[in-house]
Amino acid sequence: MTQNPPSLRPDLAPKAQFTDPSRPGQPTIGMVSLGCPKALVDSERILTRLRAEGYAISPDYSGAEAVIVNTCGFLDSAKAESLDAIGEALVENGKVIVTGCLGAEPDYIREHHPNILAVTGPHQYEQVLDAVHGAVPPAPDPFIDLLPATGVSLTPRHYSYLKISEGCNHKCKFCIIPDMRGKLASRPAHAVLREAEKLVDAGVKELLVISQDTSAYGLDRKYDVNPWKDGEVRSHILDLTRELGQLGAWVRLHYVYPYPHVRDLIPLMADPSNGILPYLDIPFQHAHPDVLRRMARPAAGAKTLEEIRAWRDICPDITLRSTFIVGYPGETEAEFQHMLDWLDEAQLDRVGCFQYENVEGARSNALPDHVAPEVKQDRWDRFMAKAQAISEAKLEAKVGKTLEVIVDDIDEDRIATCRTWADAPEIDGNLFIDEGTDGLAVGDVLQVEVEEAGEYDLWGSINSRLIHGDAKF
Repeated sequence: MTQNPPSLRPDLAPKAQFTDPSRPGQPTIGMVSLGCPKALVDSERILTRLRAEGYAISPDYSGAEAVIVNTCGFLDSAKAESLDAIGEALVENGKVIVTGCLGAEPDYIREHHPNILAVTGPHQYEQVLDAVHGAVPPAPDPFIDLLPATGVSLTPRHYSYLKISEGCNHKCKFCIIPDMRGKLASRPAHAVLREAEKLVDAGVKELLVISQDTSAYGLDRKYDVNPWKDGEVRSHILDLTRELGQLGAWVRLHYVYPYPHVRDLIPLMADPSNGILPYLDIPFQHAHPDVLRRMARPAAGAKTLEEIRAWRDICPDITLRSTFIVGYPGETEAEFQHMLDWLDEAQLDRVGCFQYENVEGARSNALPDHVAPEVKQDRWDRFMAKAQAISEAKLEAKVGKTLEVIVDDIDEDRIATCRTWADAPEIDGNLFIDEGTDGLAVGDVLQVEVEEAGEYDLWGSINSRLIHGDAKF
């Protein structure tokens, strides 16, 4: 049992899980999935297509006839991690197909690894399949290779990511995601809801809504109206969220920009009759208006504080998580201190932080007055100390309360690792139960009395097992 470390990168998805055994003679493909949850969904879609064609999925190099590496290109450090993963796959397996965000730079990849079989960019599923077919021809058995209705999932059975759009219309100077993944392209509302319904029917108890800009969902579709069941639903985040909340699962919203219409979502979170969790993941990135302007961010710190106060007036129990960048080019000590003071006032529940680094192709590289590495490290340390103190105080206030939790894992010593409404998988904290866990199973939803608090995690004892429908579930 370990506490959630404060240095955990907020851009990473949970480690992919592979559980399906292969049949004798079945062609087998390995998958290395790097980067964010959006990339993990891409990996799931690729593997679903491959499973439908009769391929088995190997959790290791040795059991695979070829390996797909789904790369990340968000930061230069992530690019280096992707190149290392490609190199390792080449050494361990030899047949490697590269896809994902870094795949948008094929020359860069081949310069380092000329022996790869193919390179494709993000969400180029057909090209990935073509490359796999060339390396390992399919050999399906229609009587054996049955695919579940939900497709292949790389997350535990009780939660799943639900991607509602691709791309982004923003032009933040430090980010190259729009160059790699294109402009906003929203899925039709009825397609998202149909996928969500299938996931819940298959046993998923938590839907994690993801995109590059969740609050802009449907803008590119002009908020078109779609048929849904006996009525209609707009491709708009408010309408989509309202419908998702009626499916009988927790619904958690990630990557939400603080646009004014986000305030309309908060009453849904305060309403116990639906499954919309009182949780918002908002990438503020900074608080000083001058830094935000240099970033070309669509937000302002003062207005954001007003919005936060309005959200908490409507839903006092709302959990707010965010990410920030320290050491952005030109950031002065006064601007950094402004962000610390802002954080004191905002009292965010969960906070991740990056030290700024150049990314090839980003406009921020050309900005003047880059911050020295030792100054960035010092500011990161001070920022995380502030965030840690806020987290510790907020968690201490939960001692003695009874919270609803979902069980993520039970280890060999029967210690249960759980999460509250305030905690997303991997990026937030945990609640541990180390007694009375006989009979518990992963995916159970419980009421737990909090007995102890740490800097990022909680410990508690079981109050009662919840029955479906007895709580906001």
